[in-house]
Order: sequence, then structure tokens, then C-alpha cells
Amino acid sequence: MHPHISEILFSEQVIAQRIRELGNEINRHFAQIDELTVISIINGAIPFTADLIRQIDLPVRIDCIRVSSYQNATSPVQAPNIINALRLDLRDRHVLILDDILDTGHTLKKVYQSIADLHPASLQFGVLLEKKARRAVEVQPDFVGFQIPDAFVVGYGLDFAERYRNLPFIGLLKPEFQQ
Repeated sequence: MHPHISEILFSEQVIAQRIRELGNEINRHFAQIDELTVISIINGAIPFTADLIRQIDLPVRIDCIRVSSYQNATSPVQAPNIINALRLDLRDRHVLILDDILDTGHTLKKVYQSIADLHPASLQFGVLLEKKARRAVEVQPDFVGFQIPDAFVVGYGLDFAERYRNLPFIGLLKPEFQQ
């Protein structure tokens, strides 16, 4: 275990198993389409997206969108701001947005609306982690890896001040390192 982590919530093995299960859910859900476009909200969703798309059996196009709201804090310090535009044409495409965590819901709402404005054939959202306790906006993901308590987590793409993303597990960051 890393010295800044107080508890491991999900081990590398548990995450891998759940991603295989999510891949199966997505394969069943999209079984009737020819191609899926995956939009990864970076940086946090990079590991999740990379592992999940390898579990999807149909052709996948991928693009990334960057959203900023946390800066170096444990709570959003600004409204979500899209700072990278998409490159793919999403009109009449089946789109799956992937993010690392659904917390307040503001990021999901902002990204979902901006992509909906591009007129995809369908639009779904998947998250690795869902933290319902902090929900401020009424949003519901279509695919969820894990439910988590109202605690600050890092690892497997999730960060604090751009640190800890490389940890292979998801754990609770000790309070003294959340500053």
C-alpha cells in the first residue's frame, strides 16, 4: 500500500473483474449497432477507458474531451469548463461518454449537453465510480462500476493535484495529503 493511502477500497483485481463485467453489459446494450464512439473525459478516465474498450466486442472510435473544475482542491472550485473540443463528427453516431467519477453531476451535465447538441443517434454515460452523497444535479449514469462513500479517493486515474493517478488500486487519500 502507498504511504498516503489510509484504505484500499478496490484492488487492482477487483477493478479488472468489474471492468470485464461492464464490458459485457455494454456489449449486450449495444449488440444491435455496427460501431460505438467512446468519448473519454480526460485525464481521470484514461485508465478506465483504455481497459474498458478492450472488453468491447464491436468496432470502437475514440475521442477525448478535457474538463476542468477541481484544480488542486478536493471539491470543485469552479463550474466545469470544457477546455478541449472533440475532433470526431458525432452526428447519427452511437456515443458512450466515460468518466472516472460521478460526484456532484455538474461535469456530466455539461459534457452530456455539449455532446447532445452534436445530434448523436444515441448517447449513454458510464462511470467507474458513483458518489451519490454529493449529487447536486439530477443525472443518472447508464453504466456504473462501483458505488463509493462520500470520501476523497485516488488511484486508477483519479488524482489529487495531478498525483496518484498511477496507483493500480482505488484508495482513500489520508486527510493530511489533501492540502
